[in-house]
Amino acid sequence: MLLAGVVGLSCASLMWGETRVMFTHALADLLAGRDSAGAIIVGQLRLPRTLLAIMVGGTLGLSGAVLQGYLRNPLADPGILGVSGGAALGAVSVFYTGLMQVSILALPLGGLAGALGAAAVLVGLVGGGGALVLLLAGAALSSLAAALTALVLNLVPSPYASFEIMHWLMGSLTDRTFTHVWICLPGVVCGGLLMLSAGRALDALALGEDVAQSLGFRLHGIRSVQTRIVLGTALAVGSCVAVSGAIGFVGLVVPHLLRPLAGYQPSRLLVPAFLGGSVLLLGADMVVRAVATGTELQLGVLTALVGAPFFLARVIVLKRGVS
Repeated sequence: MLLAGVVGLSCASLMWGETRVMFTHALADLLAGRDSAGAIIVGQLRLPRTLLAIMVGGTLGLSGAVLQGYLRNPLADPGILGVSGGAALGAVSVFYTGLMQVSILALPLGGLAGALGAAAVLVGLVGGGGALVLLLAGAALSSLAAALTALVLNLVPSPYASFEIMHWLMGSLTDRTFTHVWICLPGVVCGGLLMLSAGRALDALALGEDVAQSLGFRLHGIRSVQTRIVLGTALAVGSCVAVSGAIGFVGLVVPHLLRPLAGYQPSRLLVPAFLGGSVLLLGADMVVRAVATGTELQLGVLTALVGAPFFLARVIVLKRGVS
């Protein structure tokens, strides 16, 4: 059902937009290599946006499921490790130094460099420590990245540059091209494979660290499950944040929605979480395009508006269950 949802929403995303085009004619022109207006709109504007929605949403959903399973913390999400904050800091630094004027690649490459730098610092801080050390180090790194980002915003000399930074930090898929897709794709594939490879270890960890170690899973150290999860999250999420900006709550909401349907087994949740994240972000991106506010609503703002009430509702349900 989730896969059908991804396919259906992808087709709807390609067919529907601000400018009305005959989709069948545009698709025929695109496949034939003819540069008609419809082919340009579908092939160069809507298709990259749709592909990025699938990759970014899927990555956020998958990384949220992996981190919640590893840390055994229902509030864990990609931002908890500081990788998203590092990517945002790298991109903001590109704005501040004016490297945006040099090349269109400067912004996503700066964000990716910031994410990888944050991951390297995180691995160095954690060393052979366990999940608690990882959680504390990630929280400290995330706070530091947020403070440095605020410092850059405070020192930026141009009000226009400050506006551009804030606009990017709210997250969006508008005006993305295939250049952004190719920048994002390698990190998503490599990081996703690393996270998926930890599925059996997550099942064992659900029974406790002692049980997981007795089953032969190495939990700490350079070649451990923890390192694979950190590097996988850094590569995948860092690549996504570098091209889309910060989009929150997807990694929190999707695993919670799908966990009961996966039988509460962490390894069975991973692929559905990827598909569920893709469905959520494809749907949210279509809503963003449908809302007529003069200025297009930022995608990260919409996901936050949806995600926060969801968790308030979860708190109310849990409270009633306890009482």
